[in-house]
Amino acid sequence: MEVLRRSSVFAAEVLDVFDRSLSDKELVSQSKALCRDYILSRLNQNGLGWSKSELNFTPPNAALAEVTMVLLCLGDELECIQPSLYRNVARQLNISVAMENVVSDAFLGVATEIFSAGVTWGKVVSLYAVAGALAVDCVRQGYPSTVQVLVDSLGQFVRKFLVHWLKRRGGWTEIMKCVVKKDLAPEQPWLSSTVESIKYFLTTMYVYIMKEP
Repeated sequence: MEVLRRSSVFAAEVLDVFDRSLSDKELVSQSKALCRDYILSRLNQNGLGWSKSELNFTPPNAALAEVTMVLLCLGDELECIQPSLYRNVARQLNISVAMENVVSDAFLGVATEIFSAGVTWGKVVSLYAVAGALAVDCVRQGYPSTVQVLVDSLGQFVRKFLVHWLKRRGGWTEIMKCVVKKDLAPEQPWLSSTVESIKYFLTTMYVYIMKEP
């Protein structure tokens, strides 16, 4: 009974966090924390052996822990569908990761293309997958400081373009509706449209970013 009581209290505390309206600053902060966690997962997945301290990692609070797990699960699924799409992204974009401003501009350009026709959770996941893939490229090529640039760039994009969309959905917890709870198996419809849209911009974004205004 004591275990059940403590679980109920914990659940109530988590729900209380999401019952109140989150500020823009809080949503951006959560989005960046999720990005750091996503990148950390991808770096370790690629054998780059990064620790949380190297990413200025702040452990997510209890309310974000399950969101992190779901985001990573959906990212895994998206990357499995088109593995080549989320590998060597810097080379696909024809950019040098040695220049932080170029990486930032490229990432923001890709983000703009992803959401040019509207916002869906699938596109949000693809944004994190691109950030993770670019982070792997940066660290692998010896430019680990650029990782934080990616996190900050994602936060900048969320603040300008996604924060109101997140607010209308009550924050990040709605992403959990994209999975079947018992095994975190993602529903498929949003994935196919995301893959089709991302195929195009990854091969053309360098031209788009670098062209004269």
